[in-house]
Amino acid sequence: MDWLEQHWYRSGLVSNLLAPLGWVYCLMATLRRGLYRSGMLRSERLPIPVIVVGNITVGGTGKTPLVIYLARYLITLGYLPGIVTRGYGGRSSTWPQDVGSDSEPDLIGDEPLLLARHASCPVVADPDRVRAARRLLDAHRCDVVLADDGLQHYRLARDLEIAVIDGARRLGNGRCLPAGPLRELPGRLAAVDARVVNGVAHPGELGMALMVTAFHRLMGGQTLSADHYRGQRVHAVAGIGNPQRFFATLRGLGVTVIEHAFPDHHRYTRADVAFDDDLPILMTEKDAVKCQSFADARMAYLAVRAQVDPGLEELIMRKLKERSSGR
Repeated sequence: MDWLEQHWYRSGLVSNLLAPLGWVYCLMATLRRGLYRSGMLRSERLPIPVIVVGNITVGGTGKTPLVIYLARYLITLGYLPGIVTRGYGGRSSTWPQDVGSDSEPDLIGDEPLLLARHASCPVVADPDRVRAARRLLDAHRCDVVLADDGLQHYRLARDLEIAVIDGARRLGNGRCLPAGPLRELPGRLAAVDARVVNGVAHPGELGMALMVTAFHRLMGGQTLSADHYRGQRVHAVAGIGNPQRFFATLRGLGVTVIEHAFPDHHRYTRADVAFDDDLPILMTEKDAVKCQSFADARMAYLAVRAQVDPGLEELIMRKLKERSSGR
């Protein structure tokens, strides 16, 4: 998979050979969306607003920090938001699952656990987002639903669509899976309400930055300043959609990095981080929740928070007012 991903961000022999499969994939995705838009496949609309945050590419773009940001913003407006998420990688045999700060990531997935720890609102994981959203409404009395990574989950009707774009990798070679990283054709972005770029925004886009806050030791939870490891050589562990972004962030903090990239949502074992030295082991918080059970004193994770263009808040307020007035 890592080998194939390398070809998603350039046009070469491999992507050219896979291009016909990409055409078929995007054709099927476009037809499926068309069936929902025409009513031949039915979307279910809730009696409360639904805000979808997603992307049209495979891999990490910064959706989870943005969803946390939006949940906290909605709370400041007086709403009672709730988050629905697929629970990718979770092995639970029963769904939906209410996610708490002490939930087991093997059961519900790593991203739902991060959302539950930081979003200050109910989180429900379920591959069926409609069922999860109804649980938020019925069991938690939420009055706004945030759908994490739900852009292609058309069965859940939405009032606002936010597409998140990686500002460095953008849309790769512009081809659909497996020839490129796209889940849908680039033209899909013209239909969303907001395009939020994790990085440098282009005209018509809203910018977002992931701001480093501090390091936290896995054992004991001690908080360390963002420059604590400056000048040190460390093992950097990342099992996220774009590990290189994390490695670059550490280098920007003055850290000398020994890279250890794993697949997104990797299930860590002690052997994965059993390095034969005493160097610090730094990771993302998404990785840390899966290493907690075998953590040692060398391990710490880097915490980040989203900083978003105020235009997104203005858009959300306007859309919610329109929904409440029946427009």
